[in-house]
Amino acid sequence: MTKLSEQLLKRYYTNSVHPYRVYEQKVDLLLNADSVLLDAGCGRGVPVLKKYLGRAKRLIGVELVEFRDVPDGIEVYNADLANIPLPAESVDLIMSRSVFEHLTDPSAVYKEFSRILRPGGAVVFLTANMWDYGTMVARLIPNRFHARIVNKVEGREEEDTFPTAYLTNRKSDVIRLSKINNFKIESYEYLSQYPNYLMFNGGLFFIGMCYEKIISRIDALRFLRGWIMVVLRKNPS
Repeated sequence: MTKLSEQLLKRYYTNSVHPYRVYEQKVDLLLNADSVLLDAGCGRGVPVLKKYLGRAKRLIGVELVEFRDVPDGIEVYNADLANIPLPAESVDLIMSRSVFEHLTDPSAVYKEFSRILRPGGAVVFLTANMWDYGTMVARLIPNRFHARIVNKVEGREEEDTFPTAYLTNRKSDVIRLSKINNFKIESYEYLSQYPNYLMFNGGLFFIGMCYEKIISRIDALRFLRGWIMVVLRKNPS
């Protein structure tokens, strides 16, 4: 982060609510003490799931990579999201953050979520918007370069950067996949945030900030915002 980027971030985004927090607030609204909550693609150390300790009947994390420092009270499974080792209709709520852009067979994942959810259960996911400029640039760059670039730009460890596919990152994709897998779309929102990918350069951050302020204030341009947050509800029948 450059000094100019830091100054602009503090001045214009101090009171902004990050999409991660909006996502967690949505999960909060759907969760109760009797819920079985599953985090699909929960991360090595289950960082989001930890926040729900003591707030649900059962907490479950599913991830492909090896787990580290998982606290007591959270069940974890190394499994593909299309093959989750749980009985049918055993989960009330599934949450997933920054995972759906990586799905190479999203229909199989939607189908598996539908299988393990109880009738009327919900899925909340936050993922990159297909029409965000960052997503469009990422689609042009071969996956083999992504880990190195993200490490330089964001400082994220290369082992925690995964190939992207963007097969369920448009509204039309979500509508189609929901319909064939027994879901209805309860809500579909476009969310925006500061231009985090541009923090390495103050000038670019300023340009990205101006762009973000425009698309966040003009509703007709909401489809260009960086994130989509979706709530799917399994049909009760």
